[in-house]
Amino acid sequence: MKRIGLLTSGGDCQGLNAALHGVAKALYEYYDKDVELYGLRDGYRGLIEGDYRLMNREDFSGILCLGGTILGTSRQPFKLMRVVDENSVDKVKAMKATYKKLKLDCLVILGGNGTHKTANLLREEGLNVVTMPKTIDNDLWGTDKTFGFQSAVNIATNVLDCIHTTATSHGRVFIVELMGHKAGWLTLEAGIAGGADIILIPEIPYENKYIIRAIEKRNAAGKRFSILAVAEGAISKEDSLLTKKELKAKLANRKYPSISYQLAEELQTALGQEVRVTVPGHFQRGGSPCPFDRTLATRLGAAAAQLVINKNYGNMVALRGTDIVPVPLGEVAGKLKVVPKDSDIVQAARQIGVSFGDC
Repeated sequence: MKRIGLLTSGGDCQGLNAALHGVAKALYEYYDKDVELYGLRDGYRGLIEGDYRLMNREDFSGILCLGGTILGTSRQPFKLMRVVDENSVDKVKAMKATYKKLKLDCLVILGGNGTHKTANLLREEGLNVVTMPKTIDNDLWGTDKTFGFQSAVNIATNVLDCIHTTATSHGRVFIVELMGHKAGWLTLEAGIAGGADIILIPEIPYENKYIIRAIEKRNAAGKRFSILAVAEGAISKEDSLLTKKELKAKLANRKYPSISYQLAEELQTALGQEVRVTVPGHFQRGGSPCPFDRTLATRLGAAAAQLVINKNYGNMVALRGTDIVPVPLGEVAGKLKVVPKDSDIVQAARQIGVSFGDC
């Protein structure tokens, strides 16, 4: 009897259930009745606290198009994983104990950057682990695409599409703040697809004078409105020169809820034009996965199951080009995939007149 654990960790996104559906169906198809699947509740918390349940085939039925995760999820910061908490809980020891108690042959983990750091830690501790890449930020190293990303791009693009009509009607400047603390993939792709005039991402620090210049150029051309797609992690050139400690202190004392509201006030003062901010927030994580993510998550799930069957542990399944391939966890953990400033997608946006606020 094979015994496999399943958990989803970190921020939720579309496609988690589709990925669970894929791996479970493939394992049941291969092992038939000779496999037991255990769902760990709320990510690593369930593994730490021994909160789990034995799943059955019906649990995975009808979830391909369902958003969220049937297992629940939570954030467990990697930097605290080896820190004994106030309740004297050694989290690493507790996770290993749950794994051994369930007599697991392998633990299949779905998550993003922090999740993969902990997954690699468990691998180093001797546990058999296979992982799948999820995040709407698409910033996980080792894979061309993460599931959840395309669904979030679709939602963010729809927001930009809708903003166009009201921005045109009132002749306003609109800032649409999209998710992405350290990587601008979501804002970049949605910004291009949604026809944003200015795109601000963390990888390319901006200066207000160039943003103002771009808006004034549109005004002079008779364009009544301008739309900015701004990543929540977008940063000014001035702030980019600060140390991490200095920037943290500055942000702590900022009177604005986010960079978009600060930028809106600065632009409105400089331009004398109405500036409005829209923040779709967690809408970008919610709802059903798009067809691309359902297909990708299914392929990744089936590939993860095959790694389990082949006992090829310690790998993340990844999309490389058009192929699904295994990538060693040791190569993935702790690495961030950010937008290269000279990438062809950035260059294409510049060629059609999109401003990144840097020139």
